[in-house]
Amino acid sequence: MDERFKEIEVESSIDGVIEKNLLYLPENSENTPMVIGLHTWSHDRFNQMGIIKYCETRGWALLLPEFRGSNTENNPRAPKACGSLLARQDIIDAVEHVCGNYSIDKSKLFVLGGSGGGHMSLMMAAFRPTLWRGVSSWCPITDVALWHRYYGRGIRYAANMEACCGGAPGDSDDIDREYALRSPMSYTSAISQAAVSVHHGRYDRSVPYVHTLNLAAAVERLHPENFFCEIFDGAHEMRAERAFEWFEQLLSSDDKKELTG
Repeated sequence: MDERFKEIEVESSIDGVIEKNLLYLPENSENTPMVIGLHTWSHDRFNQMGIIKYCETRGWALLLPEFRGSNTENNPRAPKACGSLLARQDIIDAVEHVCGNYSIDKSKLFVLGGSGGGHMSLMMAAFRPTLWRGVSSWCPITDVALWHRYYGRGIRYAANMEACCGGAPGDSDDIDREYALRSPMSYTSAISQAAVSVHHGRYDRSVPYVHTLNLAAAVERLHPENFFCEIFDGAHEMRAERAFEWFEQLLSSDDKKELTG
């Protein structure tokens, strides 16, 4: 493991399970901003270690939570992953632990994720809309049942979803409820209260950009103050440098507001 990270263990406030997280802290940091980097659909906490370079150059902290692991049938905890209440609370518990034990500025918390991490970023925007200074989501799945239909029953990602939700959409009312509970489209009112920037590649063949268009249309009907959407000339990708530039812009705007009183 990259020696710049330390592994921390945090107990779930819901079920008492110990979740492992990776934490990077800049040297001699005080009241530092922190980015919460969320792993992609098929991976774990080690997946987004590369974004440390963007934190290092800025002197920011980086937290990489596990939140019950990958959203795949190979994960024995799959039903507890994929945007479940347990997974969402894992991230909150990890953030609270770090903020309570290290010098982190809790007014400068940023969430970043792409693909499955983009999905979870939006779920966290909905779960605690006022906790985050900014949430940057890239190529997200916004409607899990819609994404299942894109692949068809039994195909790789569809099989993943079936493992997480207990079956395919339409199998039962309870299963349909699971798909809805794990979909950002179910929480557009809460998302509209957060500072969110969503980006999606026009040529994304993994998650069609209609996911972002549908979410944006639903959120915009609520007249949000800090919701931004972009369909960019690209594919299924996360452009971390742009996310960090936006985070910096948010902090700069905060500084200007303080100066003008």
